[in-house]
Amino acid sequence: MNFTAINAKERFLLRLKGVTDPEQKRKIVGEEFVKIFTEFAEKSGPFKWLAQGTLYPDVIESGVSKGPAAVIKTHHNVGGLPSWLDMKILEPLRFLYKDEVRKVGKILGVPDKLLNRHPFPGPGLAVRIMNEVTPEKLQISKQASKIVEDELLAAGYYDKVWQAFAAVGDDRAVGVVGDERKYGHVVLVRIVDSIDAMTADWTRLPSEILEKISNRITNEVEDVAWVSYVVSSKPPATIEPQ
Repeated sequence: MNFTAINAKERFLLRLKGVTDPEQKRKIVGEEFVKIFTEFAEKSGPFKWLAQGTLYPDVIESGVSKGPAAVIKTHHNVGGLPSWLDMKILEPLRFLYKDEVRKVGKILGVPDKLLNRHPFPGPGLAVRIMNEVTPEKLQISKQASKIVEDELLAAGYYDKVWQAFAAVGDDRAVGVVGDERKYGHVVLVRIVDSIDAMTADWTRLPSEILEKISNRITNEVEDVAWVSYVVSSKPPATIEPQ
């Protein structure tokens, strides 16, 4: 199978500049994704199908299922697709929950390393950045999330939890580096247990692991002063902050 990588970082950042509303951000990401895909298809196609990994929780939370659920979050691959998309959508997993997808993958012989990988949001890090998406906050979320995953792997906890990442917004706090004052971002570490992502509970992680995560983030990630651990379950919270 041949893959083509497209670096569209600057395009997404330009479209998201100044946008703070979570729903608007999700819809912008969905629309821009389709624009980029369509441009590629016109140059390299023709292609008739757009394949997506849409799952049933995406459908429910976007408010387009047959049930009474309201719109909780517009998912980029459901409510975020523009009406002008001139392709047929292929969604083989649309009516499966995430745990069911893993069972199917197991039957098909998908390697455990892929099956057990933590879910990553379709709209990318845009939904882990509160308020405006900026290069600085993106970098903080990337580096801090890597530290969270590394420490869970080292402690043998990565496969014991459902999802783990670091989010960041505009809140800042005072810290101390050496003998100097530091006024940096507050990073939110989110680690949850779940089965199908429809409900989730925050992970009661040993304090020693949290201590390592916090120390590494504040010492290694530039412009971070505080690390906070999120202890809100779903519901009433959602897993991703945006």
